[in-house]
Amino acid sequence: MAKRDYYEVLGVSRTATPEELKKAYRKLALQYHPDRNPGDKAAEEKFKEAAEAYDVLSDPQKKARYDQFGHSAFEGAAGGAAGMDMNDIFSHFGDIFEGFGFNFGGFGGQRGGGNRRAANKGSNLRIKARLTLEEIDKGVEKKFKVKKQVACKTCGGTGAKGSSYETCPHCHGSGVVVEVRRTILGQMQTQSVCPHCGGEGRIIKDKCHDCRGEGIVEAEEVVTVNVPAGVAEGMQFAISGKGNAARHGGVPGDLIVVVEEIPHERFERQGNNLYCDIYVSFADASLGCTVEVPTLDGKARVKLEPGTQSGKILRLRGKGLPEVNNRFSRGDILACVNVWVPQHLSRDDKALLEKMRDSASFSPNPTGKERRFIDRVRDLFN
Repeated sequence: MAKRDYYEVLGVSRTATPEELKKAYRKLALQYHPDRNPGDKAAEEKFKEAAEAYDVLSDPQKKARYDQFGHSAFEGAAGGAAGMDMNDIFSHFGDIFEGFGFNFGGFGGQRGGGNRRAANKGSNLRIKARLTLEEIDKGVEKKFKVKKQVACKTCGGTGAKGSSYETCPHCHGSGVVVEVRRTILGQMQTQSVCPHCGGEGRIIKDKCHDCRGEGIVEAEEVVTVNVPAGVAEGMQFAISGKGNAARHGGVPGDLIVVVEEIPHERFERQGNNLYCDIYVSFADASLGCTVEVPTLDGKARVKLEPGTQSGKILRLRGKGLPEVNNRFSRGDILACVNVWVPQHLSRDDKALLEKMRDSASFSPNPTGKERRFIDRVRDLFN
């Protein structure tokens, strides 16, 4: 089933401010939260749909890509909350509900509210993918050696030796601490992540000696990235789960790939169109000929009409770059004709040109003798 428009999901306009987006999402999350709708699969799907929409629209970069390309901007990449489970959503957006006197993970503990450990999230990594136009034209698989934090093999990423855990004595396993303050308006209750266990609800009794209890170590990993055809300079896409590993077996971050185009020796890119220059002799421009126009696949032969002027544009339709995720829509190649004029002439060359200027080159209907003369001039410049 086709996805609904993210703005429609949240019930906001495309010019909504960050605060309006946050308010709209909070309203839907409270309405469809699983603890308020136990066993209601439809409500759970709406809860996930709202989280996905807010994840994209609250991020300026993701929002810009969505506004330009729609849902196709995230096909094959980590574009939103679509790949998250419920705990991931709670971990990502729980801060929106801080200060409301309850835990985003549960409205009464039915979903593990008091016992649920907060899921750690590893940080994202950014790399540049330097691509030629030929690679952008076809799409390419690239391998990158990335220095990153990975799960400790000794402890499996838990940070502990075996199962040496104990319940956090400060939050009693809830992962949060509640503070009650008296104000002139009465008692005010606030809730925050437990600073002693980091929201996990448990602490390690016997730490792993290799990672010192963190569950992560520094290492290098070879990451394979499939770059789609048609990407452009500055475009970004994410590889889910290929960022830094999280402490204590949490959710790994993403690898953000930033596209960088390598300048081409023949072409200049504008959108999906490619521009280039071709050079012809004065005689060829005057009499017409067949010229070779470069393409990303080789060369194309194009007929040049007699009397072609310098600056004429030859258009090769469909020979430019493809649209992202739409290989059937391509730009064009536009070749600008430049008539080459020799700078150094012999005495005989000048005499021929003087004679042509006085007769053939300005004659609308050159005679057979004049035509033979033009052919001689053409041979001179070829």
